[in-house]
Amino acid sequence: MADSENPSQPAEDLTVFVQNLLQQMQGRFQQMSDAILNRIDDMGGRIDELEKSIGQLMEEAGVEEGKSPNH
Repeated sequence: MADSENPSQPAEDLTVFVQNLLQQMQGRFQQMSDAILNRIDDMGGRIDELEKSIGQLMEEAGVEEGKSPNH
């Protein structure tokens, strides 16, 4: 048997397996982290655009109020 000749082989195999598994998990977490950061950046851009649009609407409303015959 190979195990009786080298009893440390199963432990080495397990160590390699665990290392590979941890590397895969780290890669997946990195991908998820990158995706989350990209979405946050995208949302930040959308919020900036929304703020600009609201500012423009407020300016237009102010201009229209100033021109209305009620004032």
